[in-house]
Amino acid sequence: MDGENIIRLGAFVLTATLLAAMEALWPRRKPEPGRAGRWVGNLGVVAVSTVLVRVVFPVAPMAVAASLRSQGLGLFPSLGLPPAAEAVATIATLDLAMYAQHRAFHAWRPLWRLHRMHHADTFFDFSTGVRFHPFEIALSLAFKLALAALLAPPPLAVLAFEVILNSTAMFNHANLFLPLPADRILRRVLVTPDMHRVHHSTDGREFNRNFGFCFPWWDRLFSTYQAQPALGHETMPLGLNIFRGPEYRSLPRMLAMPFK
Repeated sequence: MDGENIIRLGAFVLTATLLAAMEALWPRRKPEPGRAGRWVGNLGVVAVSTVLVRVVFPVAPMAVAASLRSQGLGLFPSLGLPPAAEAVATIATLDLAMYAQHRAFHAWRPLWRLHRMHHADTFFDFSTGVRFHPFEIALSLAFKLALAALLAPPPLAVLAFEVILNSTAMFNHANLFLPLPADRILRRVLVTPDMHRVHHSTDGREFNRNFGFCFPWWDRLFSTYQAQPALGHETMPLGLNIFRGPEYRSLPRMLAMPFK
């Protein structure tokens, strides 16, 4: 296993463990019985996705960026930015790209059929943050490879963004209570669980709001921000009405959702 994968795996395990403990201590919603069974399905999807992208994509965005930069190609090297500014620009640009990608997965029906597996989770905890269909992960990686080829950003900034994206996705899906004053301050710079939970409402007007993964600015800038759900965080129904049975928590049923 190379250094990049060790860093990403370590950050994933550390973040998941910490959030699971915090959810047990300070839950936002009443904990759901049998969450271990949900975790098996949700984390099983991660394993399938990892195998798929290893088979389909022999190269990672970080390697593409490094190769192009060594040849003096790409947009970012031509700008001549200081290293710190280039790193900040990389992380902000990639996060904006993920916001745009997320909106596309809601707007175009073939993409929505893949993405709805993520929304079909009827509970909301850190494991929901990694519950994405393997085909969606593959398309997202192809998009990131194209961005790396176009921008040729600093490889370490690409790695930093991947770690940030993965960790914040688990954080903003956590069943975690933050004191409301702390939430109001934190959501100025990060997408918080209360902010993103709105996006998992069964109400179509709400699940087309709050698309951001890391930073909340894009939702405010593009008028997709909603501060709170209409029915309140403790009682709002979550998930999709067409996939509510417990059978949809099994890994085979989850993988089959785009084709239902």
